[in-house]
Amino acid sequence: MTSRERILTAIEHREPDRVPLDLAGTHVTGISRVAYEAVRAYLGMPSHAPCWQDVVQQTVIPSDDFLDRFGVDTRGLFPLTSHNWDVFEKLEDGGNTWVYRDEWGMTQHFPKRDGLWFSIVEHPLGIRPAETAAIEAYPWPDAGNPVRVRGLRARAAEFHQKGKAVMIKGLCAGIFEMAQRLRGMGNALTDPMMFPEFADRLYGRLADLKIAFWQMALGELGGEVDIVVENDDYGTQHSQLISFELYSATIRPHLERVFAAIKKAAPNARLFFHSCGNVRPYLPGFIEAGVDILNPVHVSAAGMEPQALKRDFGDAITFWGGGVDTQHVLPHGTPQEVKDDVRRNVEALAPGGGYVFNTIHNIQSDVPPGNIIAMYEALEEFGAY
Repeated sequence: MTSRERILTAIEHREPDRVPLDLAGTHVTGISRVAYEAVRAYLGMPSHAPCWQDVVQQTVIPSDDFLDRFGVDTRGLFPLTSHNWDVFEKLEDGGNTWVYRDEWGMTQHFPKRDGLWFSIVEHPLGIRPAETAAIEAYPWPDAGNPVRVRGLRARAAEFHQKGKAVMIKGLCAGIFEMAQRLRGMGNALTDPMMFPEFADRLYGRLADLKIAFWQMALGELGGEVDIVVENDDYGTQHSQLISFELYSATIRPHLERVFAAIKKAAPNARLFFHSCGNVRPYLPGFIEAGVDILNPVHVSAAGMEPQALKRDFGDAITFWGGGVDTQHVLPHGTPQEVKDDVRRNVEALAPGGGYVFNTIHNIQSDVPPGNIIAMYEALEEFGAY
């Protein structure tokens, strides 16, 4: 099978020749610059200047020789957004930190010494009254600017010619997460109850911006995209940041407008949705709304046991991720513990198709290169059907 055939077969809930593999096809299935450089050195590969996927998260687009070495089946398209658009040109010297003010008006800091990612330090809508007038007056980004996807159609066609499955990320984080970034966590968690009209208007504006982006991007790229990536974060290690009932009454109608716009603009593409943590209560609603793929499959969270997920939802949604615990096992375990974890998760999630291997979110900088190699060796050993 070609890589694209392998991915599409799995998404159709049929078994391909082996478990498909994604690395860096999206901004939530990638690898940090530090870990990437460490693996290259470990393998004796020459150094490779970073091709940034996401400057804020400090994740990179690995070179083709690196991806091919491990048999990665995906390739990603990364439109210009606040996470990769002239970030270095906009940096200001803040003494011990680099200061970045992005197109959303958020201020982010990166420590000059041993910095690993940017962190938001000023939430621009958090200092304004929770009034709808503040939303109407806010200087929102131009989401539909076609410059964001310039050159990506040709890039996608090149990937398809090489037999790869093509993925594209969106404009920004999810509706709920963007509300947190703009308002601050405390405000964002209480706004739906204390200021429901304001919260609804904010969610609606964010959804409108996402829709404008997708209509532009998918209109430009035509049928060259196999998988469209959207995201938000609702789960915690134990439960949810927002109850399913409150989510259903506030965020869900706007999120489903975004999903519907994507399906209309790219009817043949598959919809990939990322949410960390325990999102089991949300899964039936995601499936009803047309989500084809769930990521990162946070199997170490409560309610997300891989065998139970596969039993209850495996015929209706593809699990993308869940291959190894990136909180504990991958950074801190032995190579054998990594292999054992991979085997358990693959054996639970892969039967019958409907599974694509990836770590649970991005590979962070503290992961030893030997453990990353052990992970891929285990997939090669246990991932054949």
